[in-house]
Amino acid sequence: MNRIDATFARLRSEGKKAFVAYVAAGDPSFDASLEVVRALADAGADVIELGVPFSDPLADGIVNQLAADRALKSGMSTPRVLDLIREFRKTHDTPIVLFTYLNPVFTYGYEKFHTDAAAAGADGILLLDLPPDEAAQNTELARGEGLRHIRLIAPTTPDERVTLLADGSEGFIYALSRTGVTGAHGAPSDQIADQVARITAHTETPVCVGFGITTPEQAAMVAKAGDGVIVGSAIVKQIELHPDRAAEAVREFVAPLIDATHGA
Repeated sequence: MNRIDATFARLRSEGKKAFVAYVAAGDPSFDASLEVVRALADAGADVIELGVPFSDPLADGIVNQLAADRALKSGMSTPRVLDLIREFRKTHDTPIVLFTYLNPVFTYGYEKFHTDAAAAGADGILLLDLPPDEAAQNTELARGEGLRHIRLIAPTTPDERVTLLADGSEGFIYALSRTGVTGAHGAPSDQIADQVARITAHTETPVCVGFGITTPEQAAMVAKAGDGVIVGSAIVKQIELHPDRAAEAVREFVAPLIDATHGA
């Protein structure tokens, strides 16, 4: 069984919700990033979203843009992201989802990327700028096997499109609590429960909610509504603030968030 599927099955059997953490691969360096990812796993993160550094991250706010820039300046590349996963797999089994734009994947070779990423130990992929219905119209982009394709659903997504996205969902669904770019929100929306219900009416795939979650209280609130809590920019900010002790700072920051998520 795919690690993502196995993890959500285990959590459901335990009556727990998932904590999903995002960081940019290679931020602030390859070695430091590997330590951060290991620290997230050791702290109890259930799924790790690993951002593939890209020079034009249109869907990201300034925190994640700067993280991608730091990673690229440190020498990070798409093949090096796969190297990082291989190193992580020597010690940990936590599911990894590659969070990326289409350009790096297309440049690498769409089908080859899926094959190589799965072989390296990745479990899923979230392609931010490739709508699934458009991918289905392109023969090359329809041949991505080996990774669960995670889909985004926003509060403004029309009902008929929610049905389309939910029907073909894999792994888990990333539900945005608000519209906009990453890291640009003061708090998660208070309409999350309604939004999750609108999605789960069409699928049994777990629904995890992200955008604007920075405190244990917010994590607990979101966990009560969905199947998981996604935290990204707030974790990345810890790396920016503490580059010389990034792994330690991240572990200290996420520990209460994970406890709140699992205890909800």
